[in-house]
Amino acid sequence: MNFTLTEEQKDLQARTRAFITEKIIPYENDPRVTAHGPTNDLRHELVGLARLAGLLTPHASRELGGLALSHIDKAIVFEEAGYSTLGPTAMNIHAPDEGNIHLMEIVATEAQKERWLRPQVEGLTRSCFAMTEPSPGAGADPSMMNTMAVKDGDDYVINGMKWFITGGDGANYVIIMAKLEDGSATMFLSDMDRPGIKVVRSMDSMDSCFVGGHVVMEFKDVRIPATDVLGELGKGFKYAQIRLAPARLTHCMRWLGQARRAHDIAVDYASKREAFGRILGKHEGVGFMLADNDMDIMTARLHIWHTAWLLDQGQSCNFESSRAKVVCSEAEWRVIDRCVQVLGGQGVTGEKILSRIFMDMRGFRIYDGPSEVHRWSMARKIIEAGVRS
Repeated sequence: MNFTLTEEQKDLQARTRAFITEKIIPYENDPRVTAHGPTNDLRHELVGLARLAGLLTPHASRELGGLALSHIDKAIVFEEAGYSTLGPTAMNIHAPDEGNIHLMEIVATEAQKERWLRPQVEGLTRSCFAMTEPSPGAGADPSMMNTMAVKDGDDYVINGMKWFITGGDGANYVIIMAKLEDGSATMFLSDMDRPGIKVVRSMDSMDSCFVGGHVVMEFKDVRIPATDVLGELGKGFKYAQIRLAPARLTHCMRWLGQARRAHDIAVDYASKREAFGRILGKHEGVGFMLADNDMDIMTARLHIWHTAWLLDQGQSCNFESSRAKVVCSEAEWRVIDRCVQVLGGQGVTGEKILSRIFMDMRGFRIYDGPSEVHRWSMARKIIEAGVRS
């Protein structure tokens, strides 16, 4: 693996960095950033800026108007976008839309792409992905799924409850995971205004970075025509892996930008604030935290780049993406935690953006599979490989 950036990658990195610094960071205190995420109005304004800068939905194919970024390209660009809490929203690369766009490009029919994907890539619409359910339904264990899709003529009738559905409030379409009568899982596409789909409530959460927040959704006798099945019947769990393995990694990329932002703020503060006769950074207790930050940031970046490189070689990377997700979520969390400590009182107030990053990032150790589930999955694969050898 060559760590040298091409001239094109350097240019894209510089363009993204300048765009985030000059155009997006000034919006971070906009009153339209609510407890349930940026409003749709703010999102459209930010998306317009990214469109003008030629940085909108860069991971999409050129046929759809994107830049067809490789996974390594995404590692570079998404980290820069993540330097602002609003950067991924502006560039249309935030969850769940980023993962849904990736999945739709691979699995959707041409008709489905024209109907749902193209407007989304253009930044005109949003989506959500409905898989997680209240107990006793699917959570970290997707095999426990209770939402059912029953064949009825040329349609499928879906009934069930979903929750923690990111972006659900105000989304234009939804990808629904449901079980067929034979127990296999299938994905279905639907406009959100289809009869029987109801956003029951928004869920209060620590984070405030996702447009549309996190919601509880009810599906009651939702009739989906067979033409709106996403991919093949019974392959829902397989498609989920197509979506989730790269999506785990893009989470790592975006949050790495946040960790770097927090570290830069902490370094600036520790270089100027004086206590006990010297600047904070010259006290070993503070200096060691900054050194540990640097090590954690580099460790996370190396895991991201290595896994991205393997994905670009055509590998599935289920094991590697689990490993990267655990390492990055925990390393990046340690960085922001230390930065809050370095800033002291300023770190726990709205005076600095650290407290927002702190609250937003805590869920990263749970999103797309808790660390414990990924460790368990990795352990099983390690043992299986040992038995085979």
